[in-house]
Amino acid sequence: MTPTLEDLRPLSLDLALLLGAFAVLTVDLFLPHGRKRALGWLTLALLLGVFTASFFVDVSGPAFAGTYLGGPWALMWKRIALCAGALTTLASLDHVDRHFPTRQGEFYLLLLFCLTGMTILPGVRDIIPLIISFELMGIPLSVLAAYAKTEDKDGVHKHAPEAGLKLYLVSAVSTAITLFGLSLVYGMSGATKLDAIAHAQLSPLLSVGMLMTLAGLAFKIGAVPFHMWIPDTYQGAPTPVVAFLSVAPKASGFAALSAILLIAFRANQAPLASVLVLSIVASLLVGNLMALPQNDVKRMLGYSGIAQVGYMLIGLYTGTSYGVGMLLFYLTGYLVSNLGVFFVLEVVAPRRFGVDVSELDGLVRRAPWLGLALLMFLLSLAGIPFAVGFWAKFFIFMAAYRAGQTWLVLFGATMAIVSLFYYLRVARAAFMQPPATNETLQIRPALAAAIIVCLLGVVGMGLYPAPFLERAAAAAQAFLEGQG
Repeated sequence: MTPTLEDLRPLSLDLALLLGAFAVLTVDLFLPHGRKRALGWLTLALLLGVFTASFFVDVSGPAFAGTYLGGPWALMWKRIALCAGALTTLASLDHVDRHFPTRQGEFYLLLLFCLTGMTILPGVRDIIPLIISFELMGIPLSVLAAYAKTEDKDGVHKHAPEAGLKLYLVSAVSTAITLFGLSLVYGMSGATKLDAIAHAQLSPLLSVGMLMTLAGLAFKIGAVPFHMWIPDTYQGAPTPVVAFLSVAPKASGFAALSAILLIAFRANQAPLASVLVLSIVASLLVGNLMALPQNDVKRMLGYSGIAQVGYMLIGLYTGTSYGVGMLLFYLTGYLVSNLGVFFVLEVVAPRRFGVDVSELDGLVRRAPWLGLALLMFLLSLAGIPFAVGFWAKFFIFMAAYRAGQTWLVLFGATMAIVSLFYYLRVARAAFMQPPATNETLQIRPALAAAIIVCLLGVVGMGLYPAPFLERAAAAAQAFLEGQG
């Protein structure tokens, strides 16, 4: 196979992102120390530019003999990753400038490398580049999680190194499990391309390989029982990094999981169905019940994220075009809702690794608009009308109902009611508790802008979800029809 220029066209956005990363590295070499903040603005401009270009550049079609396939499906996942990256960069400008003044170039370079892996992953149709893309995404994340390694002075209980180490070890273990499983799949099918693997005859060894692959990918998205790294990593990593970590890697993980389950394993899903159901039920139970007693808001959001993964898995479990499309819509709504909560925490406790619920006491009196924004984000995560999270859960339940899984709808709705207790506990602190101090919160413009964008997303998609639903449904249809 001889690569041609035509092979590069479907990857043009990803190549632009990669070239931009090297541009940030080059500029960093020549900028004086007092002006490193400009690297954040350069990164933001790059991400916004690539995101805008995604509406004008044709990136559809196969590349490298079908190893990569561009189309509406891959494009929508790219936009989700780019939005997460742009919002994280905007919210991180002041944090990075204040906490890591001499390491700003490395921070944004790692973020861009991570995003490059995320944008390539949804279009990959071969297990070898799939693993490479995952590692390009995962290794920089481990470094970013430990980026505040010298700031935590709590002796041996330094949270940032622990967060980075746990994320790295889990990532390494999950990669090893995935690789071993895929090696068995390759041995039984004799193919590395996903559509060719689908023609393999089911055998005990192939079933083991499929289960190991599913387990390795479940580590990546934080589904039970492979969730143990999430609470400590969320608590210890810098808040802007946790915001990004809570959304973007999950999206990429679901993109890979969709390709593996619905393309490579579509003809041999019988051994996986019961395992997937157990993971859904366990994720909803563990995530919601373990979030209830948490006093640290970041740990609570970690367990909340595990429960949200359970809802997303319902859409994937249906295996239908409608269910997969609603998974995409769910992730879009979850993006703005979850990022928004973490950005508010960055305002309230910019120097803290953990954020106690009591630190949000009286938030609405200290910064009224910020308290209202936090309430909207929490209501969206809980699935209350008419924030975007309500429609996300509603359409996921509709997908399960259409697939004949009525019991799963009832169980998911019950768990959504349980989640109200811990989300509204945070809202209660912000609205009904007296503030510990009457000092007005200082909100820096860049961080405030990121919160406002998230708030507009939550309210806008909640009031008018139709365009996003249509794009998600069209992308899922193209994916299942093999059009990328």
